[in-house]
Amino acid sequence: MSTAEVAGSGGLRGADLARAALEAARASAKERGVRGVRKGAAGATGRRRRRRWSGPGPDDRDPQPLGRLAARIAADRGWVERLAGGQVFARWPKLVGEELAEHAQPVAFENGELTVQADSTAWATQLRLLQRELIKRIAAGVGNGVVTSLKVQGPAAPNWRFGPRHAPGRGPRDTYG
Repeated sequence: MSTAEVAGSGGLRGADLARAALEAARASAKERGVRGVRKGAAGATGRRRRRRWSGPGPDDRDPQPLGRLAARIAADRGWVERLAGGQVFARWPKLVGEELAEHAQPVAFENGELTVQADSTAWATQLRLLQRELIKRIAAGVGNGVVTSLKVQGPAAPNWRFGPRHAPGRGPRDTYG
């Protein structure tokens, strides 16, 4: 029975029509000398075809937690170092201690160098003495190799340029004798 005969048979519908078409295909293959291939057996190439669905195991197409997706995007775009620097800024009081955080704030992070500004010269000196210990604390809290060096700045010098108008030059000092 050929496929045309199967399609032309008016009494078959649905599953019966499918069975008849399968039998016709098997008969046609047998006439050509092709052996039947069992389900799961090796094909003509000798290799088994792999399934293309994930099954019960985890897969990239499965729903992912937002944190994992954000970490993957950061790694793909090269943002890992900058995000680690941001963690140092966000977690500064926990990393170095509350008392030290009251008197010193991180101001810049670039290429592994963290710049910290102290509110007095005494605290700047104290930070310079504790520099190695601070780098170890930061490495323990954020990750090793994120901060490689610490640059400590003292308080900012006062600005003597008062008012909206300013005359260039030495100012009133040049009028004294």
